[in-house]
Amino acid sequence: MNITIVNPSKIPALLYGGTERVIWYLGKELVKSGHKVTYLVAPGSACDFGEVRIFNPQLPLNEQIPENTDIVHFNFPVKEKISKPNITTIHGNSSPGQEFDINTVFVSKNHAERHNSESYVYNGLDWNDYGKPEYDNKRTYVHFLANAAWKVKNLKGAMRICSQADEKLAVLGGKRINLKMGFRLTLDSKVKFYGMVGGQKKMNLISGSKALIFPVLWDEPFGLALTESMYLGCPVFGTPYGALPEIVKEGTGFLSDKSSEIANALKNVNSFDRKFISEYAGDEFNSKKMAQEYLKKYEAVLSGKTLNETRPVYLPEKHRQTYNFS
Repeated sequence: MNITIVNPSKIPALLYGGTERVIWYLGKELVKSGHKVTYLVAPGSACDFGEVRIFNPQLPLNEQIPENTDIVHFNFPVKEKISKPNITTIHGNSSPGQEFDINTVFVSKNHAERHNSESYVYNGLDWNDYGKPEYDNKRTYVHFLANAAWKVKNLKGAMRICSQADEKLAVLGGKRINLKMGFRLTLDSKVKFYGMVGGQKKMNLISGSKALIFPVLWDEPFGLALTESMYLGCPVFGTPYGALPEIVKEGTGFLSDKSSEIANALKNVNSFDRKFISEYAGDEFNSKKMAQEYLKKYEAVLSGKTLNETRPVYLPEKHRQTYNFS
C-alpha cells in the first residue's frame, strides 16, 4: 500500500512536537510492515525510511499528493475535496459546533465521544528509542512535562502540589522567567527549570524522576507526556479530565481535582510498582499497535466504508466550561 501522510510541520521533531513524533513513528512502523510511505510536510524535513515532499499551503492539495498514492492520511482538518481515498486524524481540541470529515479519527475514546464519534486510535511511540527503563535507580524529584507557557497545562497547580508534598519539581518545557503569560518569575528554589528538552536529555531527566505531575485544566485529548513518563517508570499524578482516566489506570497513578489529595497520594509514590507501570505503557501505547489500528482504518475506507456514521461534530454539551482545581 502507498500511504501519504500529510502535516504542515517539520519532521523529525527534535524537542517539542507531539503530532510530529506520532506521524514519524507511524510511518516507520508502516514501512516495517511492507508499505511505502511518503510524507508531505514542511520545508527542512528529512526522513531516512520514507520519501519527503514539501507541503505548499498555496497550492491545492490534490496537486501535491503523489499519483501512486492509495490512501492519504491527513493530520489536520481539510476543507478541500480530495480525489484520493483519505482519513483525517484530529490531534487537538476543537471549538463547540466544529464539524469534521466523516472519515475522521480521534486520539482517545474521550476525545472521540466529545465529537460524537466512536472512531479513535491511541497514539503510540517506538519504545526502542527510549532505552531500557531503570526501576531501582535513585530518584530525587518529580517532574512536569508540557509547554509551561500554556495555562491549561497548569504549572502553577503542579508547583502547589509539590509544595504541599514537600517535593522538588523539575520543569521540562518552561523557563523560570516567562514573558508569554505576562511577566512571571518563579523564585521557589525547589523548582528547577530545564526549558524545552528532547532526546537523551529528556529521557535522563524523566528517568531520575519519581513521578509526573500533570494537573491539566482542560480535556486532554491524549497526552504523550503521560505514556513517555509511565514507560520510564513514573506514576502519573494529575486531574481527571479528558483522556486521563482511560490512560491512567489503577496502579499507574492517582487523579483528583484537589491539590491536597494529589499531594497526599504523592507522599506514597514509592509504593507504586515502576516495572508494572512501564510494562503497561509499553504494551498499550506502542507504535506497532498504533500502526496496526490505522491499517484497519485505511482498509475500511479503501473498501468503501466510512469511519463514522455521520460527520463528527464537537458537541457543545460535551464542552466543559469549568475545570475544578483547589
